[in-house]
Amino acid sequence: MTDKQAIEQIDQERRSTLQSGSRIAMAASVLGAMGLSGVANASNSKSASTAYAEPEQYAMPRKGMLIDKKRVALVVVDPQIDFLSPDGVTWPVMKESIMENNTVENIERLFKAAKSVDMPVIVSPHYYYPQDHQWEFGGPAEHFMHDSGMFARKSAYSMEGFEGSGADFMPQYKPYIFDGKTVIASPHKVFGPETNDVVLQLRKRKIDQVILAGMSANLCIESHLRQLVEQGFEVAVVKDATAGVKLPEGDGYLSALINFRLIANDLWTTDEAVKKIA
Repeated sequence: MTDKQAIEQIDQERRSTLQSGSRIAMAASVLGAMGLSGVANASNSKSASTAYAEPEQYAMPRKGMLIDKKRVALVVVDPQIDFLSPDGVTWPVMKESIMENNTVENIERLFKAAKSVDMPVIVSPHYYYPQDHQWEFGGPAEHFMHDSGMFARKSAYSMEGFEGSGADFMPQYKPYIFDGKTVIASPHKVFGPETNDVVLQLRKRKIDQVILAGMSANLCIESHLRQLVEQGFEVAVVKDATAGVKLPEGDGYLSALINFRLIANDLWTTDEAVKKIA
């Protein structure tokens, strides 16, 4: 198959995914039919804020992270249309969590706060080029991303078809991302930053503290968190500047919160993060 044929096939599959009969929309419908449209909302009277609230007492004390403005950066993962917009392929199973957390607006607040104090900002995007669609194996989430044309680009050397595509950045973030200062890292390919240059970009700036936000909670954010911690960084996750899928398999956001509490050096709301940045 030529690259052109591969792109045409991806475009066709993406259109199919965006139709009401797509697998991800079906998953959302099944989840709703099962009464699982929010594992966080186990009953109609139980609000998401209650389900996701921090425990009254932690078994393991959190010592927190005190920002040192000389060595801290904001890292935003996958602030892209396919995750955060109704035009994105994951919207049917992401929208509930995104709306509960006010994720889109909270990510913009973090961009704005970081820029107001000239804090370094690094974006870790997710792109797939035609050669990536030649992979012969992967997990369920990988297969979905490839089969749906999620984050698809025609070439690493061309912006043809990028504007407004699922791989593009959310329009409201572009003034912050394209200001000539924000670092757009090379793309990560599965979930974590092991395959891109985020860590290198941080190290070269003598940064060892990270404020982490973006999409999605239990996949790319958790994977970035784990790798950054393993690489010796202090990491604070902004828990309402992310969101997770809600599927019959479970509530991705709730599972991420549990691991954030155990792994991250600190866990903040956007209000807390903005205040600390300022």
